[in-house]
Amino acid sequence: MMRADAVLVALVVASALGVVSAQHQARKLHAEYEREQSRAQALAVEWGQLQLEQSTWATHGRVERLAREKLGMRLPPPGQVLVVEPQS
Repeated sequence: MMRADAVLVALVVASALGVVSAQHQARKLHAEYEREQSRAQALAVEWGQLQLEQSTWATHGRVERLAREKLGMRLPPPGQVLVVEPQS
């Protein structure tokens, strides 16, 4: 009878340690999940800012101004413009 009690106590202790370990692991994973959610939100904000910055840098007026000022480009005279129509 004593031996059965000792075995049961050992099983209860092992079970309790398993529960504690599982809870610790769950808390650790939840904390990591929260950190990653926060990081994902920060990256989404940064992505939006980068898209806004890209649209600002790529405006037609800015590109045209840089082409004129830095590259010395200009519009061709009307006689040198050839319009090509797509074939249907």
